[in-house]
Amino acid sequence: MTPRFLGTRLASLVALLLVLSVVLFVLQEISATDAAAATLGPTASPEAIAAERARLGLDAPPVTRYFDYLGGLFTGDLGISFRTKRPVTEDIGSYLPATLELVLFAFLLALVLALLFALSSTLRWKGTGALRGLLFVLSTAPTFLLGIFFLIVFYQQLDWLPANGRVSGGGDVDGPTGLLVLDGLLAGDPATSVDALRHLLLPALALAVGPALAIGRVFRSSLRSTLDAEYVRTARAKGLGERSLVLRHVARNSVNAALSMTGLQIGFMFAGVLVVESVFSWPGLGSYLGAGIPVSDFPAVAGVTFVLGAVYIVANTAADILQGVADPRVAV
Repeated sequence: MTPRFLGTRLASLVALLLVLSVVLFVLQEISATDAAAATLGPTASPEAIAAERARLGLDAPPVTRYFDYLGGLFTGDLGISFRTKRPVTEDIGSYLPATLELVLFAFLLALVLALLFALSSTLRWKGTGALRGLLFVLSTAPTFLLGIFFLIVFYQQLDWLPANGRVSGGGDVDGPTGLLVLDGLLAGDPATSVDALRHLLLPALALAVGPALAIGRVFRSSLRSTLDAEYVRTARAKGLGERSLVLRHVARNSVNAALSMTGLQIGFMFAGVLVVESVFSWPGLGSYLGAGIPVSDFPAVAGVTFVLGAVYIVANTAADILQGVADPRVAV
């Protein structure tokens, strides 16, 4: 991977973050909500509102306000929530671990399902048709409907898995990461980790099905294209088995398109997680955002939007860089 390739990708990352900041600032400017009035409440006098506007810098020129806003974004100052009266950064910090844990688990689940889909289809394992058909059927349903279906089947009818929350009884684990599975292990409490995994499984599966099929189909197509390459035919002629050929040689040369699709799907998962959290009463950013929208809590909405947008941009940049690592030919 050349320094030029890496520098270009990092410059694109910064440029996209700046564009995101401009969009959020413009939306804030055209919003009908007066930040000063919303901060002080409906009983505030016009004089108090004017003083608050001056304190918040809302009477400054737009360019000055934008650079103040930009500085706040990149130093962690996302403003004060109109609803909770707390810094948005603190609010997001308390809700973000639940969302991260859900997305990380769903992402790992999606990768496992995608690999099974692609490899089983390419190597023609037994049961491939059933797995492919199941993923196709499940992926046609909207995420929220898929979540409701899983609740009806695995919670209401079979009573195999819990329906909501992160652990049984609504409790929590006082750990350093906020990721309950990991914190349970660090605290020497594997029972809590297992309980947290059971709560994760249904929402993560609802979130993972669509990305798993998208990544799996791209990877399967790449595998089949690579199998027609000259070096593969030569390896076959030398007697190398199909499984060893695919796993040891073909897979790495086929991973680029799948990596690109993976970066896109991570972004889609962070968008879909907001819906999944509402279906499963998951105490993450979706709950925070859902409570802020009805009361026009713009700092909270903008803060969550910036965080999720930044994650999407960083994920796609990381996928591009990994493509360059996997195949130096694209990193020129």
